[in-house]
Amino acid sequence: MSDDGSQPADDPFRLRKRALARWDNEGGAEPDGPQAASVSVEAEAPMPDNGAAEIASLHVRIIALENLLITLLATASDRQLELAGEMAAYIAPRPGFTHHALTTRAAAHMIDLVERASRFRDLEPS
Repeated sequence: MSDDGSQPADDPFRLRKRALARWDNEGGAEPDGPQAASVSVEAEAPMPDNGAAEIASLHVRIIALENLLITLLATASDRQLELAGEMAAYIAPRPGFTHHALTTRAAAHMIDLVERASRFRDLEPS
């Protein structure tokens, strides 16, 4: 059952809105950014150091995932591509907040993936 009774539970807009709300709250983020650390550094689980083999394996997997995503975006509807661009703009730093290099790079990379996919949208199937 939906909150307002007018939209089904599987409505794409409602599902997207719920997913974005969860994303905003990750790590205890508040509307104005994280207010306090949700878990102390001392309480964090120890992580093993990644060796060169693990890093190389992750790199290969990310390349494969990016190429798979480009393939899917190449067959996406115009609205889906528009939503991908909106998500990139959504994760960009909010007005008045310090630009974080990783956030800025992530948004730019999302836009780049959509643009790379557009090169394949015009190709005729052989």
